[in-house]
This record gives sequence, structure tokens and C-alpha cells, in this order.
Amino acid sequence: VSFSDYRFNPETGKEPHFDKYEVLARDGMTVLDGLLYILDNVDPTLSFRFACREGVCGSCAMFINGSYRLACQTQIKNLKSSKIEVQPLPNFPIIKDLVVDLAAFFEKVEKVMPYIKTVSAPPEKERLQTQHDRHRINEVIDCILCAACQSACPQGWTDKDFLGPAALIKAYRFIGDSRDEAAKERLKLVMGEDGVWRCHSVFNCVEACPKKINQTVAISSLKRKAVAQKLKFWQR
Repeated sequence: VSFSDYRFNPETGKEPHFDKYEVLARDGMTVLDGLLYILDNVDPTLSFRFACREGVCGSCAMFINGSYRLACQTQIKNLKSSKIEVQPLPNFPIIKDLVVDLAAFFEKVEKVMPYIKTVSAPPEKERLQTQHDRHRINEVIDCILCAACQSACPQGWTDKDFLGPAALIKAYRFIGDSRDEAAKERLKLVMGEDGVWRCHSVFNCVEACPKKINQTVAISSLKRKAVAQKLKFWQR
């Protein structure tokens, strides 16, 4: 198969371009395997991120053949093409080649306090959670912070202060967690001008998500909670 990889090194001053490589594909080979083959055997200067190889860390999210995908989970044979075009996640500053700068992305996630926060005295052993309570956050808890949804969000293209779908569903995940005691505090963080009301329900994030999370539905739920909070109706 032919790999066409996006190349750009800001330090050289050269324009971005694509380099082509021939890779001998084998059964079970992923796009990440192909990139590693190029790195090890053809071009050691190619830069890209990867870590777990299991679709858990989100490091290898890329724009592959026109779609957002995890390179480690994308089987070459399933692309049904002898030509594979690999680009970095759009709408992020490029550090080098397929590596983008995610610093601003993680800063936005940190703003919503993506962790369980309590004010009551800790229990003797642990804070219990029923299966019913866990079921409410089953889907959004699968977010691996790959940033594909953020890259695909048209609101994020024009408003750099918009929290974005990843941060908002992290807020939704902890607001919905029965063990958390900072739901109202966290909700106030996403009610502002750059929060939930900037989402226009385009569903790009849903299409881009490799974990099939419906961010738009979660954000809509946050909007309802925000209105209820404003009207003093909302209780956890």
C-alpha cells in the first residue's frame, strides 16, 4: 500500500507537503503499524504520537483518508484502498509532521475540574455507587481525550475560548457521578459565554468520536440543567 504522510517542520521554514512511502501490508496490520514500519525502515525523521496501541490512550488520533480515526485501531484492509493519506488532527497548531500541540485542549479540560470533588467527611471504606447510578455515565466515561471531537467542532474553529465538546462531556460525566459533591459548582463553570451555549448541535463531534460517544446529547442535558439551575429548580 502507498502511504502519503503529511510532513511539516516549523523550524525549517519549508511549506507543508506530503511524502509518499510504500509499505508491504500484512494481515492484521494497522495504520499505526504502517507508520512504525516507515519510521523503522524508511524514514526515521517521521514524527507521530502513540502509546498504548489498544485504543485507550487517544495519543494516535489522526485524520486518515478523510476521517477521524485512531491509527492503532484502523485496520489497513478495512480502508479498502491501496492509498492511505495520513494527516494530523486539523485545527491544532502543528509541532512537527503528525504531532499537534494539545496544551490549550487540556487546559480547557482542566477548567471543568475533571475529577471527583467532595466536601463531606470520607466514609470508612469507599464511596459506593449503585449500578443504576453508574449506568447514567457509562457512555461518557469512555472518553479517552483523543481531541478528535475538538478538532471537528466548527465552533472551536472560530472561537478559541470555547470549552469544546471534550471538556463539556467531562463536566457532564462528573456532574452525573453520584459520588461527586461539586455538581452545582461545576455547572457554573460551563454556563458562561464560552460554555454550553456556544454549542450549536452540529453533531460533528459525534461523527468524529472513535468511541461513539454522543457528545451533543450530553451537552444538551447540560443546557437543560443550566436553565433549571438559573430558575432554581435543579437538584442532582
